[in-house]
Amino acid sequence: MQTYARQDVAFVRGEGVWLFDEKGDKYLDAIAGIAVNGLGHGHPKLAAALCEQAGKLIHTSNIYRILEQERLAEQLCTLSGLERAFLCNSGAEANEAAIKIARLHGHNRGIENPAIVVMEKSFHGRTMATLSATGNRKVQAGFEPLVTGFVRVPFGEAEAVAKLAEHHNNIVAVLVEPFQGEGGINVPAADYLAKLRAICDANEWLLMLDEIQTGIGRTGKWFAFQHTDVMPDVMTLAKGLGSGVPVGACLARGVAATTFVPGKHGSTFGGGPLACTAGLTTLKTMADERLLENAAEVGAFIRSDLTARLKDVAGVREIRGQGLMIGVELDRPCGDLVKQALAQKLLINVTSDTVVRLLPPLIMTRQQAAVLTEQLAGLIRAFLA
Repeated sequence: MQTYARQDVAFVRGEGVWLFDEKGDKYLDAIAGIAVNGLGHGHPKLAAALCEQAGKLIHTSNIYRILEQERLAEQLCTLSGLERAFLCNSGAEANEAAIKIARLHGHNRGIENPAIVVMEKSFHGRTMATLSATGNRKVQAGFEPLVTGFVRVPFGEAEAVAKLAEHHNNIVAVLVEPFQGEGGINVPAADYLAKLRAICDANEWLLMLDEIQTGIGRTGKWFAFQHTDVMPDVMTLAKGLGSGVPVGACLARGVAATTFVPGKHGSTFGGGPLACTAGLTTLKTMADERLLENAAEVGAFIRSDLTARLKDVAGVREIRGQGLMIGVELDRPCGDLVKQALAQKLLINVTSDTVVRLLPPLIMTRQQAAVLTEQLAGLIRAFLA
């Protein structure tokens, strides 16, 4: 079906931060499958682990215990400080689980029509509930009637969330991305999550963080909330968790961790041995190779170097981000830059019409980053000339 406006290139092999097309041409990958391929392409440890697991066991179903699932859940809870995990197949499914936890928690409290606070310019997925929660009209258009039960406020404005408590008695949770990805790499004030945490505590709401794009080392910490002292009640993960193998997770603590009981949620494929092996290998490899530190250091270099190279260019509004989640906002739509970069064997992405989005593999070296910044700065200069 015609669901994608694909670029006219097909990749057949990958090695580290490089991809190779059918002709053997080499491309620098600065988007990593949209924040998925944190270990880059063809990582030998991941390939070996997947081959070994595929030779032993791929699927049994959640009718039975799955040892790899138990190990991955335990590891994610240890790293995050949360208590329990539901394993699924994607970010949208993880967010569906979070939405269901919030609603069931509300009903358990006697709230007939529980509502969740969501943000403008947010992105939470393309299932009916998650696209309804998403703050992007283009994603929603044509799929009405949307799922009800969401109250929307501007991203980054904690005061707007606080005011809702004065007029709504059915709110049960706040669902928010620590940094918005699809919305344009939007970074809120440093105390934003702390303010949301205080509001949720005062009103007995769940604080639910969508870390689909920001999690698994992307911002230089295991999870973006760890840049603060805030602890969420629910957190969702996917993208980088399996390094290309589909796997997602919804983590929770406190009452949110015990809201689901048998029969209330499930997944045929969720948390299977192969996907969880990918997750476990990803986490171990990231720790062994110090990829959190690398993401922080290389990301800071990219932002600094781009700032220096573009400081005198009219039309560059802002260079922002955290770790290897970087946005370059221009003063005009810049979707054409994607094809122009492709022609120069560089893979980038444009989101929110005017923001060049960079999500390189977490293994990117400073030397490779310098190639990226030089190429991208030249492209932007030429585009804005």
